[in-house]
Amino acid sequence: MKEFRIAHEVWIYAYLAIPVMIVLFLLFYQWRKNALRRFGERQVIQPLFATVSNAKLISKFVLITIAMLFIITAIIGPQLGSKLEEVKRKGVDLVVCLDVSNSMNAEDLKPSRIERSKQALFRLIDKLDGDRLGIIVFAGQSYTQLPITTDYGAAKLMVSTINTDMVPTQGTAIGSAIELAVQSFGDSIRRHNAAIVVITDGENHEDDAIEAAKEAAEKGIVVHTIGMGSASGAPIPIMQYGQRVGFMQDESGQTIMTKLDENNLMQIADAGKGKFIRASTSDDGLAIVFKELSKLTDREFSSQLFTDYEDQFQWFLGLGLLFLILEFILSETKSKWIESLNLFGDKKTSVK
Repeated sequence: MKEFRIAHEVWIYAYLAIPVMIVLFLLFYQWRKNALRRFGERQVIQPLFATVSNAKLISKFVLITIAMLFIITAIIGPQLGSKLEEVKRKGVDLVVCLDVSNSMNAEDLKPSRIERSKQALFRLIDKLDGDRLGIIVFAGQSYTQLPITTDYGAAKLMVSTINTDMVPTQGTAIGSAIELAVQSFGDSIRRHNAAIVVITDGENHEDDAIEAAKEAAEKGIVVHTIGMGSASGAPIPIMQYGQRVGFMQDESGQTIMTKLDENNLMQIADAGKGKFIRASTSDDGLAIVFKELSKLTDREFSSQLFTDYEDQFQWFLGLGLLFLILEFILSETKSKWIESLNLFGDKKTSVK
């Protein structure tokens, strides 16, 4: 069963132009009649307008009006799609916690830690099949960027908007992100069917991430960590409008270096009964994470999905152009052949 919707509802108001056009045409038609009466006696001026057809003038207006009706309908974007249905799918529940603190702008992984992380997320989404995905972004605080869902298109859209300016409070509260991820699973959580993947440089300064990972593991949620950065470290760029304008410095004027804290991430993964993977210039660790996810027992869950809507505007646009062409080729003057048919009941000698 097909479901109808309109893509651009704001353009519905354009339909108001149709009655306005009709009113203006009626006013023009009345003005034209009055002007002809003022021009002279009807019997005297009739020969001057013997080839003019009032019926064709009206017909041309009707064609334009119908064309406008179809064109406006095309503009508002009518679409057809499948009805919302509940389907059964199998998979695991996965929440990715992505660090968006300023240190993720470091460029020891090209083009930067944050961009490499987003690229890894895109590839992870492409590998999912029936799994549910949620995304949490964190710095000094944690926020849900994407509630757990099977809509991979929405997931990619959300990933594309992620940047290091979206969380106002700076820091790296990994523990808070893990706790929010656990809450994201809600009542649907089942043992050995849920996992958390933390993507960060590991410099945790805010809370007890190890204890948070341990509590998650006790609830049957595996916590994996992916380390973004290098042990040697890199300066933290200052970004303006997407461009680097300098590097962060401490109070003494020294450039601040940010280093990957492997030991911390190893302890978090160990407490969460998961794996720690260090991303490198050639490998972001996704293959290992995905292998670990495949070990989780698939479970069946319900999901409501719409298939993609299909645009239908082209049919209305085509009809609108057709009526415009008909209006263009229809002359306002009388055709002897058409006049002989007297389709509109015009009198040959009358001028209205």
